[in-house]
Amino acid sequence: MCLLLISYNMHPEYPLIVAANRDEFYQRPAEKAHFWKDYPELLAGRDLEAGGTWLGITKTGRFAAVTNYRDMRLLKENAISRGELVTDFLFSKLTPMKFGSNLTGTTEKYNGYNLLFSDIETLYYFSNQTKKLIRLTEGVYGLSNHLLDTPWPKVIKSKEVFLEVTSDRNIETDKLFHILSDEKEAPEDQLPDTGLSPELEKAVSPIFIKSDRYGTRSSTVILMNSVNEVLFIEKSLDTQTKTWNESRFEFKLY
Repeated sequence: MCLLLISYNMHPEYPLIVAANRDEFYQRPAEKAHFWKDYPELLAGRDLEAGGTWLGITKTGRFAAVTNYRDMRLLKENAISRGELVTDFLFSKLTPMKFGSNLTGTTEKYNGYNLLFSDIETLYYFSNQTKKLIRLTEGVYGLSNHLLDTPWPKVIKSKEVFLEVTSDRNIETDKLFHILSDEKEAPEDQLPDTGLSPELEKAVSPIFIKSDRYGTRSSTVILMNSVNEVLFIEKSLDTQTKTWNESRFEFKLY
């Protein structure tokens, strides 16, 4: 997951609104969003290489998503897949606060990451770069491959439009997907330094990434309303046929 926009307790009808893009190498195998056979309460895509996921929600209202913290100079060999952080929370019965507290002792096992996780009642953020557990208050947040609300061009641009779209009483999912489809590269003087070459840094600067080997593989919109009804829509790339497919799920939490 390389761009995550969240509106939390800001809308009169939708306490949780999520718009997210997952960027990954095209060759890495993955399944599109579905309810898992081995965990029927979980709706998520699945990384078939390591077994975890980048974003998911359960029928009991647990939500989590992870993004990489990109600094090529800090990469570790044989690190645990960061997708396990998402499934560990979604499978857990621990409160977000307790789960997050346990993360502080495992930070060195992973390459850099950001984790957002919630049980409807609370929303937390943790990065193994700061090692600080933060309970988020109501607000609108943007996250890419640095810390929460770091003003990268894609975060600034997408968050600004996201605020406009989510300020309407009637949320139009097409408008949220339109935000996620922006392919414009950032100006060179605004690019971050994450250890990539300037050419690659520019190539991965758009909200929606396209390149020969790496790019946006799925776009996801989640709406949870005040009576705990969830709408989950995913547009995912079939890397074999090079076609995009849409999956739509509607269910009520219990």
